[in-house]
Amino acid sequence: MGNFIQFDANAIRELAQILRETDLTEIELVDGESRLRVVRQGVIAAPVVAQVAAPAPMALPAAAAPIAATLDADHPGAVVSPMVGVAYLAPEPGAAQFVTVGAKVTQGQTVLLIEAMKTFNQIKAPRAGTVTRILIESGMPVEYGEPLIIIE
Repeated sequence: MGNFIQFDANAIRELAQILRETDLTEIELVDGESRLRVVRQGVIAAPVVAQVAAPAPMALPAAAAPIAATLDADHPGAVVSPMVGVAYLAPEPGAAQFVTVGAKVTQGQTVLLIEAMKTFNQIKAPRAGTVTRILIESGMPVEYGEPLIIIE
């Protein structure tokens, strides 16, 4: 095995504290070939409205977004991100997308890529079906567990 950085629990706690204090979602330390990455689940909070005079319809889209994301993640056909990274719908810039809405897919077919730590990871369809929704845009950062595509 390669060289490993020795980290104690206090060092990891300190990194977690830095995440909380700075509102970052991840910190990665690299020393040669050794890496330590601390990731925290993002908390989705609706913005606080200071004045009651703000019209209610303006607040509804912000509040509806987390609810829609939760419903999409619970959808039985949801393909969720297995990691934090940047999602790409095509194998390279200018190329056709792996899938489009309405496309039939087979189990194991590549539906998108997620770049994490300079590595492109193929995300495959967990089952056969039809792509009914694509919930992300190419080049968009994604979080672990975030719904990406719905296959019905």
